Amino acid sequence: MTIASEARGSAEYAAALQALDRKHLIHPHQNPTRTERNIFVRGKGSVVWDAADVPFIDGMAGGNWVVAVGHGRAELAEAAAAQAEKLEYFSLWREYSNEPAIRLGARLAELAPAGMTKIHFTSGGSDGTEAALKIARRYHFERGDTERTWIIGRQFGYHGTTLAGGSVSGMDDMHFGAGPTMPHVAKVSPPMLSHPEMFGGQDPTDFLVQELETEILRIGPEKIAAMIGEPVMGGGGVIVAPEDYWPRIRTLLSKYGILLIADEVITGFGRTGDWFASAHYSPDIIVTAKGISSGYAPLGAVLMRDEIGEVMVGNPEKFFFHGLTYSGHPVACALALVNLDIIERENILGQAKKIESWFTEGLDGIRDLPNVHDVRVHGAMVGIELTADPDTGEPMPFDRMVAIIDDLRGKHRVLARDYGPTLVVGPPLVLEEEQAAEISAAITDVLRTRS
Repeated sequence: MTIASEARGSAEYAAALQALDRKHLIHPHQNPTRTERNIFVRGKGSVVWDAADVPFIDGMAGGNWVVAVGHGRAELAEAAAAQAEKLEYFSLWREYSNEPAIRLGARLAELAPAGMTKIHFTSGGSDGTEAALKIARRYHFERGDTERTWIIGRQFGYHGTTLAGGSVSGMDDMHFGAGPTMPHVAKVSPPMLSHPEMFGGQDPTDFLVQELETEILRIGPEKIAAMIGEPVMGGGGVIVAPEDYWPRIRTLLSKYGILLIADEVITGFGRTGDWFASAHYSPDIIVTAKGISSGYAPLGAVLMRDEIGEVMVGNPEKFFFHGLTYSGHPVACALALVNLDIIERENILGQAKKIESWFTEGLDGIRDLPNVHDVRVHGAMVGIELTADPDTGEPMPFDRMVAIIDDLRGKHRVLARDYGPTLVVGPPLVLEEEQAAEISAAITDVLRTRS
């Protein structure tokens, strides 16, 4: 099938693209009950246009929290072109290197929490999780703790869909039909304050810290390499922990010599209003992606404490045998440097705090709707947990969640996501106040209509 270029922007053009998509592409998280395709062809700021030239407010930063500085940035396109013309690719394997990767590594070391100046580049978040888990295990092995192979994750945590990343994630559906998952993985409860019944009448943090220590002692502290967790659980539906949760978890892990891996693939580079949401509780390893390049090129970075980095490269007989073809890709790193400049120059961190205030106010009126169980807003992250029955708290089922997302897109031209029973919004960090108001009004209208 060919598509006539002169038909661009027409319904026929959109239909032809959809047909080709259905014929050839297997999508991440593809559901066979959803045969329509929403194909986007251009964007500017927080607005994208589909193949029929219909505009939408992008409430999910490219669909999954990625486009921090907004769509259509000429400055980033020019940076990519300039670097590709100069040097499009050269590997970081062994003793090879390239200038943009070096400069980006130095820049990240300046932005990172103190004492985290060692950087390993990846192509994205899932790759970063894989690297972080191997680094944590290798660190203990090199120090003589050869039995420390266990990893602790959390239910509803999301760390990618690769074998190891999926194994430590708390979403069982991604394991279906894939055979045995990675061994030596345990899961503990998430800090879901909207469900106090989980904590048996205890203070949530007291319960969760006690539960974690019980699990550590069950496995044996000498067998555990690390715990991995998101500062704010994005894939779980914007689950925000109590303020004392992560500091107390950090203290407990340190007591037993267990590393803490902060998965900042979503939260890093400004989404919560800070460069790194985990900085205040001193993780040992930070996994990043998404906002590091705002999606203008695939890129991720694993940051680690200096001691860990030095151990990784300190064995002359068994070197650090891990990496990707595109680790430290020159074009991606050149883009990332300009992207970080934009975040700093335009005070994108401060903009995330403004977005938080706009949605907190704009969504205040839905809190009493019978189908709304909880509203969570943290930085430029919104999670609206929905229920099918306010008396029992039964979660909103998939078909009704999809209908709500379809209404937002079809009736209001607003793009959002359904994460289980939670309606999620995570817009570009350049979202304007009027656009936030439009998103809030659209959500309010749809939820009232379907309440």
